Amino acid sequence: MYLGIDLGTSEVKVVLMDQGGNLRADAGCALDVSRPQPRWSEQDPAQWWQATCDTIAKLRAKAPREFRDVRAIGLSGQMHGAVILDAHDKVLRPAILWNDLRSVSECAELTERAPQLHQIAGNLAMPGFTAPKLLWLARHEPDIFAAMAAVLLPKDWLRLKLTGNKVSEPSDAAGTLWLDVAKRDWSDELLAATGMRRAHMPRLVEGGESSGTLLPEVADAWGLSQQVIVAGGGGDGAASAVGIGAVNPGDGFISLGTSGVLFVVNDRFRPNPAQAVHAFCHALPGRWHQMSVMLSAASCLRWFCRLVSVDEATLLTEIAALSAAELENAPLFLPYLSGERTPHNDPYAQGVFHGISHAHGRAALGYAVIEGVTFGMADGLAALHTAGTEVSELSLVGGGSRSPYWAQLIADALNVRMITHIGSETGGALGAARLAWLATNDQPDKEAVICAKPPMREVFTPNPLRHKALQPRLVAYREIYRCRPERIVDAEQPAH
Repeated sequence: MYLGIDLGTSEVKVVLMDQGGNLRADAGCALDVSRPQPRWSEQDPAQWWQATCDTIAKLRAKAPREFRDVRAIGLSGQMHGAVILDAHDKVLRPAILWNDLRSVSECAELTERAPQLHQIAGNLAMPGFTAPKLLWLARHEPDIFAAMAAVLLPKDWLRLKLTGNKVSEPSDAAGTLWLDVAKRDWSDELLAATGMRRAHMPRLVEGGESSGTLLPEVADAWGLSQQVIVAGGGGDGAASAVGIGAVNPGDGFISLGTSGVLFVVNDRFRPNPAQAVHAFCHALPGRWHQMSVMLSAASCLRWFCRLVSVDEATLLTEIAALSAAELENAPLFLPYLSGERTPHNDPYAQGVFHGISHAHGRAALGYAVIEGVTFGMADGLAALHTAGTEVSELSLVGGGSRSPYWAQLIADALNVRMITHIGSETGGALGAARLAWLATNDQPDKEAVICAKPPMREVFTPNPLRHKALQPRLVAYREIYRCRPERIVDAEQPAH
């Protein structure tokens, strides 16, 4: 048995997978995000650990006999977060998350300090990344920066709690702006640009390699052997790719989670920072990937449902009942509730409903929300096209993959065949379990067997007429952003 733990932003998910690659049980616990100032986003790592232990208890209660046979654990998690530790591994402050926007000015500073940043890291400096957060910390919380002995990514802090080891792996480390992505190793030049040294960083292993075994106290508390291996794992995107079988060049998927990701595997490092495309290491050796990222995706739908007091299933049923004329005349929605990365790299971008009238009910606005997220994915695909990447088929993963209506809308808007898979809603947790399996398996063709694509659940073929009908709305959607009024952004910066 293999355990996959996915530390998301809104939930910790855990899956139990058997030797045949079948999911035997799953469980989850919700997480909260703290926003102590505008555009800040933080979590207490202690909440992650408590939620992980609670989720493990739920899973063990569901499948006690299978749980006892766990041989290895894989980790997946939200990327870019900064967990600051002192010399005694004490957490010095709440973790600054991937969707925190406080370090806008530090991005410009980092770009100036590290002229080779784009070539080495393969990415623009954006406030979501880890390195600018540390420049912000040095400027605004110098005592904490001075006391810092190590900085870990969220899933790697969980690893520290599990094994006592400070270890990361290239797919997550590539999202820090401290990694030489082509070499899959820390860059002394980029570390120095933020006042850091290799001594501050965890050692690196590949995603399917062992990073250590469970601490005795954790093994005893969880009812597992102390010989259980903890694999390197992967950042949430790379782990989701492993779970969906996107491991060979040209394979790709769309993830509809809190954020939205369009991920395509490459056989080499292919950066394209000019279009705000991310170029990261894959969780498997000798592979990289390009990725477009939306900061708000399925979270837009959750936000709207809370706003109008309706559950997602009911709203999606109402949306599906809309006529063609109602869809054509629905409002437009820009999904920039937390700023945006690809293709705009604009932390100050805002969400917009455009074209609302008395004729519109919540179903029409709900449609505008999922269409707006879909158009954001179309923008991401266009950025990948500019980078030379072509796709004709993508898998769909994450919570948003549960909606056939939304899957068909994505297929129609992007003119790409979409495939959902059995277990695809588990996202990174399934990939983490597969990476755990890889860490315990030495058969020559293990990767092809372990990382095979899961059985297809449903195929969504693009409708040419619907694709054509959506194009004027996509053009208008893009024009709304281009024509937005200039805004004074300094007033939104927190005072210090």
